[in-house]
Amino acid sequence: MQTIINSQAPEFKVQAYRNGKFETVSCGDIKGKWSIFFFYPADFTFVCPTELADMADKYDRFKALGVEVYSVSTDTHFVHKAWHDASETIRKIKYPMLADPTGHLSRSFGVLNEADWLAYRGTFLVNPEGQIKLAEVNDNGIGRNADELLRKTEAALFVAAHPNEVCPAKWKKGDATLKPSIDLVGKI
Repeated sequence: MQTIINSQAPEFKVQAYRNGKFETVSCGDIKGKWSIFFFYPADFTFVCPTELADMADKYDRFKALGVEVYSVSTDTHFVHKAWHDASETIRKIKYPMLADPTGHLSRSFGVLNEADWLAYRGTFLVNPEGQIKLAEVNDNGIGRNADELLRKTEAALFVAAHPNEVCPAKWKKGDATLKPSIDLVGKI
């Protein structure tokens, strides 16, 4: 098994549904900014709408940090629209819902279950240079928490802006950081 951390996000071009419109999203759209890819198994399911609504509730906070959120499933953009139209919960979503019916994105990020052609719950933070800085994959019965993703995103942004500092466990924006040195070895 090979790590995905610090590898390049894949080349891609997919259809998406966002704010009542279909649009095309490609790897060019993520260059030069922070991006979150938030994979989930399928539209019209059980845990997925709870996670997507949680992300929708935090979307403005991610945008304020300069981070775009992209939800991704192997459904088509037409199914995303139908789900949006049918569900009050999903109507809250303002971020692009990417369609990955070929499985290219899901496979590239290592979350495609080829047995059922559904994505596992994968979360990836990509920096402006296209490198994956955060990767988390859950089995499909385990929902995620957007507050924790927001905390980890703030830590990644801090470390990128302050390369000589690191964020300890449970770090929150504004908390003290660490400056790795020989003086800290064995003292924490």
